[in-house]
Formats: sequence, structure tokens, C-alpha cells
Amino acid sequence: MKFLLYAFVGVHLLSLNSGKAIYRNDMSQRTFQEIKEEIAHYGDIAKAIINLAVYGKAQNRSYERLALLVDTIGPRLSGSKSLEKAIQIMYQNLKHDGLENVHLEPVKIPHWERGEESAVMLEPRMHKMAILGLGSSIGTPPEGITAEVLVVTSFDELQRRAPEARGKIVVYNQPYTNYSQTVQYRVQGAIEAAKVGALASLIRSVASFSIYSPHTGIQEYQDGVPKIPTACITVEDAEMISRMVSRGSRIVIQLKMGAKNYPDVDSFNTVAEIIGRKYPEQVVLVSGHLDSWDVGQGAMDDGGGAFISWEALSLIKDLGLRPKRTLRLVLWTAEEQGGIGAFQYYQLHKANISKYSLVMESDSGTFLPSGLQFTGSEKARAIMKEVVNLLQPINITQVFSGGEGTDINFWIQAGVPEYFRLAFEVCSASALGKAHLEILLHKWKESYQQEPVYLMTYTSISPSITPVETPLLSWIQSR
Repeated sequence: MKFLLYAFVGVHLLSLNSGKAIYRNDMSQRTFQEIKEEIAHYGDIAKAIINLAVYGKAQNRSYERLALLVDTIGPRLSGSKSLEKAIQIMYQNLKHDGLENVHLEPVKIPHWERGEESAVMLEPRMHKMAILGLGSSIGTPPEGITAEVLVVTSFDELQRRAPEARGKIVVYNQPYTNYSQTVQYRVQGAIEAAKVGALASLIRSVASFSIYSPHTGIQEYQDGVPKIPTACITVEDAEMISRMVSRGSRIVIQLKMGAKNYPDVDSFNTVAEIIGRKYPEQVVLVSGHLDSWDVGQGAMDDGGGAFISWEALSLIKDLGLRPKRTLRLVLWTAEEQGGIGAFQYYQLHKANISKYSLVMESDSGTFLPSGLQFTGSEKARAIMKEVVNLLQPINITQVFSGGEGTDINFWIQAGVPEYFRLAFEVCSASALGKAHLEILLHKWKESYQQEPVYLMTYTSISPSITPVETPLLSWIQSR
């Protein structure tokens, strides 16, 4: 079995010979035809990467590497010993792989533990509910919280019914529209419930379908607003409670959560490189995060993204390719707690942000690719189509529109010159729905206006085709 990948391609749009951005003062020096011809010259490299990944010794490698880690280590929660063990294993793996400048960059990360948790409907009948506490949630008193529930379908409804919420457990049965819109109830649900005097909040899992499977994820508290326990319940239970209330039933739930927050602990971002031969100070970055939640192996979120990022460098190294620019792999720590590792990396490296040609992230699940999703000028779209055409041998040549992203948001917020904006997203043919990623190009602070930084994300997919696009497009970018 091979390891499928789908890539977001952000193009610095450098003159591939000079290393200067083509949409700056020298833009007239290069015609689209010249750029098109130069991209086409990478056809042999594209075929070599595809052949190695799909048919050669690298076939199945990412999948097998990932399976070994997740089977051996298991969950890798921020602050846990298992996460730090995984980081040390990956550090040794990258050194053994022959990559350059392999090192660990220290960061401080949150330490939260779930503890024992339960929810039981006491009235109008006994029903034990499946729940998962949300990351950073406080726990309940040892005896738990027993209260009547108030069911709402939106924050607006909660505000309208605010007088009813005091002293109750708010149950959010929000409809699922898409992840980016619906996840606000998981992230902000406890805050809004606490503002109207609720004792706790239970959120319908943010999922398009369910097999009685509660989801977890990070949630937030707000200064000046009381902290209340919060957890996700299944789609089925949220719907059932809503139906019962609509018939006039009084629902009482007992919630017990042993969650605790501890002081921050030491951790590391894991870094490896292939040093550029001509512009070693200029960086093309590929990344994924090593941490996961505590209730699964983290193979999908985000072991796949981390390991295809490693594979990108492995394939290029195995082919003996030496790009002009440095290819840098970063395996983030504590992404699930809000991109903590990525933020501290940005703080450490932002003084050199003008030297980052491309920043890529893979963290949107692993599904079958159908193409690249892109937003930008028509000139940029035309160039991107030429790059994607190099993937014709594996039939991933479509360019769509749209996009969104996570760990690279710190770079996005720093901004880039306005004259050229790009956003890329891959489209998934998964039955779970389309995977969404984003790259936005914004205005760069004048003090950093040198070379533009084009931000990009990409993501991986499950075993079926090998990771080809990422190393190929990273190589093109770095040339």
C-alpha cells in the first residue's frame, strides 16, 4: 500500500535563476512563457520523485514509519511523557536518515490531564452518556454537578433565553454546517454559557456524522468570565435530549470531570534540513505536528502530516538532489493546545521572516486528493496550473478556489506585500467531506519589506498513493 498525499502549493514566484520575486520591480524581465518553459524543465525531476515514491524503495515508507511510531508510542498529549518520548525518537530518526542540522528547539507547553469523567442522565430516566472533556477544561467538584439542562441550538438562542440558563447545564445542539463555522461552539461554548450563569456546558460533537463517538479538542476561557467545566457529547445524545425537551420533559444530568491543569512543561519543536547550495539562508519550510489528543493514536491528526513532511526531505535526499534554497522540516509540539510550538517558533525566527520563501503545514486529515485549491491573481493561477501539470502522471492536476489554515497563522498575521495574494487548499474526495486548509497573503510590515513570504499549507492522505507532490513542489520552490 502506498501513502497518498495532497499538497497545497504556495509559490514564492521567484525568478528561478535569480532568486528575485517576479512580481516586483523586475516582473517585466520574465514573461509568462519563460516561466512556463522553466517549470516544464522540471519534468524529469518530477518523474524521478514520482517513480521513487510510487514504484521504488520509498513505496509505503511514510505509512510504515508512521505505523511504527503510533503503534509504539500511542497518544502524545501535550505535557505527557509519551509526547517527549516521541520527540526524542523522531530526533534520532531524522539523524539516522542523514538529514542535516537536526536539532531540537525548546519551548514551554501546557500540561492538562483529563482524569476520570462521566455524565449520567438522572431524569426522566437513567442513561449513561459518552463524553469527552475538552482540552484545558477545569474539573467538577468530586461529587460532580447535578443540574437541569437548557438545550439551545445557537449562541443567539442562548442570549434570548439567558434568564433560563442560571444554575443549569447548557447543552448545545448546534447544527453542523462545516467545521470552521461549527467549531466555535466547542471553543467558545463554556465562555458564553458561563456569562449567563450556567454551571457547565455540554457541546454536541463537531462532526458531520457520528457512530456514538464524542470528539475532543481545545476550548478557551476568557478573563473576567467564570471558568466552568465543559465536555463534548455525542450527536445522538444531543439530538435525543433536544427531542425530549421539545416534548416537555425535564432533563437532569450529573456531570463528573476530574480534569486538571498543571504548570507548563518543557518540550521541543523538532527540526531537520537539506541545506541549500546557492541560497542556504533562504528557507522553504514543511511541517506537521507530533502531538495528539489522549484518546487516540494521532495517526490522522497529525501523524500523517508530520510524516509526509519528513518524507518530502527523504525523497529529495534519496535522489541526491541539492536545492538552491534550504528545505527545513519542523515537527511542531503542542499544536492541539492552540499552536503553542508554532507560535514560539515564530517568535524565535520572526526577525528573519523575510528569508522564508514558503511555509507549509499539513494538518487536515488524510484523504484521497482530487487537486489543489487556489485563490489569487489570474497570473498566479496560470503559473500554478503549470506547476500542477507536473503531477499529470498521478492525475492530480486540477486547480480549485478557496482555502484556510492553522499553524502558519502566525506568519499570515505578520503579512506580506499586498500586490500578490495566494491561498491554496486541496479538495478531498473523502466520504468524510472536503478537507480545508488556507493560505492568506496579507500586508507586510514596512520594516520587513524585502523578499515576500508566500504561505502555504498541504495535507496528507491515507495509504493508496505515495507522497509525491510535497517534495516535488518544495523542490521547484527551492530552485
